[in-house]
Amino acid sequence: MSKNITPYKDSTLGKKEQVTQMFDNISENYDGLNRVISFGIDVKWRKKVLDLVSAKNPENILDIATGTGDLAILMTKTKAKKIIGLDISAGMLEVGKKKIAEKKLEHIIDMVIGDSENMPFPDNHFDAITVSFGIRNFETLEKGLSEILRVLKPQGIFVILETSVPEKTLFKQGYNFYSKNILPIIGKLFSKDNVAYGYLSESASVFPYGEKLNNILRKIGFIDVEAKPQTFGVATIYKATKK
Repeated sequence: MSKNITPYKDSTLGKKEQVTQMFDNISENYDGLNRVISFGIDVKWRKKVLDLVSAKNPENILDIATGTGDLAILMTKTKAKKIIGLDISAGMLEVGKKKIAEKKLEHIIDMVIGDSENMPFPDNHFDAITVSFGIRNFETLEKGLSEILRVLKPQGIFVILETSVPEKTLFKQGYNFYSKNILPIIGKLFSKDNVAYGYLSESASVFPYGEKLNNILRKIGFIDVEAKPQTFGVATIYKATKK
């Protein structure tokens, strides 16, 4: 990332602590606001992640930056025996636990509070690892990716869903206007945290995407790296594996 963007400019806390605080603040209305902001298209993107993971018939899955557990819940359709949702925000996890309980999925999904850059799991443990709209919140991107590589089994699949910037001029102009002007206003209107959605927009604008992120993944040690732009390039799905 070209700049280390943080949610609260005047805070003395590190990025990791600020991100935790921010997501705790917005956890109650995060799901509904996300549907509004993305016009519901994020549901379609997550289903594509599901298809990629399902093709590997995983027995155990780790969903990093799981938030309120949307992707972890969706991953139950893979028929995996165990799914762990990991997040640093207790507030987001509590919302997720309620959703999981309502769907009676507690026997499959465990929601765990933890740091993606220092995970409490053994080497070569998971058949599949996913992260949706969370990787740009890592305090140290390469450290987080190295941890993911460590706990992923050889031949396991790693799938990222993350925002990106459209390449074509017209779509790029529209994306920039929406993300810089409309998204923060929606966030301020419907969220008690006035700066959260401004941060999410700003962090997305400077995060490496496409071939830049592919190259970082290769540098860490991932192989068979591939980027798949979605919806004119406003998001990208990345898949990779381990030797």
